[in-house]
Amino acid sequence: MSQVKLTVGGAMEKDASRRFVDAWHRAEHGETFHERHMAFESWDALAGVLTAKRMELLRYVRRNNVASIRALAKALSRDYSNVHADVRALSVAGLLDTSAKGVRADYDAIETKIAI
Repeated sequence: MSQVKLTVGGAMEKDASRRFVDAWHRAEHGETFHERHMAFESWDALAGVLTAKRMELLRYVRRNNVASIRALAKALSRDYSNVHADVRALSVAGLLDTSAKGVRADYDAIETKIAI
């Protein structure tokens, strides 16, 4: 199962450095891997990106082939401009991939670590 790992708060630079060194060592040993990590400064920043409607959109995109934002809006019975804004926000956050081939979410789970 492929995952996206989100970190909220805490020592983001330290975590990023640790992940880089770990990936370097794994690559030196010939391991191939693809990991996607993202960091959010605060819970509010994460909650601003992962709204209920955006989570619904991510689930739909993960389970279906989506040719365009217009087709996605129609499938979700939502206004095109709102879906377009959601796709843009999720793309900027690194949670969606958009191209001429369509809209994709190439992972099965989002793992979240929240510092308190």
